[in-house]
Amino acid sequence: MKGVDVVAEDLKATIRLEQYKNSYTKSESKIYDYIIAKTDLVIYHSLTELAESCGVGEATVLRFFRKIGYKGFQEFKFSLAKEVDLAGDEEDNDSYIFKVKQNMVNAIENSYEVIEEEALEKAIEILDHAKDVVAFGVGASSIAALDMQNRLLRIGKNIEVFGDPHSQVMRTASMDSGTAVIAISITGSTKDTVDSVRAAKEKGARVIAITNYSRSPLTKHADCILKSSAKESPLDSGSLISKVSQLFVIDLICTGLTINNFKKAEETKMNISENISNKLY
Repeated sequence: MKGVDVVAEDLKATIRLEQYKNSYTKSESKIYDYIIAKTDLVIYHSLTELAESCGVGEATVLRFFRKIGYKGFQEFKFSLAKEVDLAGDEEDNDSYIFKVKQNMVNAIENSYEVIEEEALEKAIEILDHAKDVVAFGVGASSIAALDMQNRLLRIGKNIEVFGDPHSQVMRTASMDSGTAVIAISITGSTKDTVDSVRAAKEKGARVIAITNYSRSPLTKHADCILKSSAKESPLDSGSLISKVSQLFVIDLICTGLTINNFKKAEETKMNISENISNKLY
């Protein structure tokens, strides 16, 4: 198996796909055909989305990628993304300043289009009535969670943020039906976050997922799904553009909570402003 892994690292993903073509089962051929036809889209898919698009089970998809020498779908996506990125670099002459600006604008506009008002109102209601609010986010998503904590503290809503997977699981031990968990993950496939959310659900907590993918391992455990929209390939993981889409959704939640608790929010903001002003010269 070691030899296969080394070869998989050296060869392009598309070449690796072709090498095993004659050994594919009927279901595996469906996966192959879809990847070849939708290469530019596959790098933005979640495991669940790819399985549904191919009309096969998630376990079949995982076996397919292991068969061709990858540990799983994420490793394959990373390899494929490098090919797509190189091809794009050869064709794209736009200024990187323009591209970054345009990508950020698109992230906001696309997130605006996919946000569902009913789901947003449900999330606000869950948080409004929760006696205990906790946010989970690993890596770059923990930064968005910390921003949410800062925003909510300013309107008098206490929230704990856990970015460390071990701390997340330990925190779930004291959760109950009065706990609301905000799980932030662009892909919805971050194993640590999914594992922590699963443990939280076993304790009766209600879960709000902020993610790009409505169908992913994370959303299977969510009571409420708030979709953001920023295309992120494996090569762009943790990009500011992705966080912009998350922060847009977070801003909507915080604004809704402020409106629902306007008097308390205004009093809290006034107190905070007075306290902070004493720290300025």
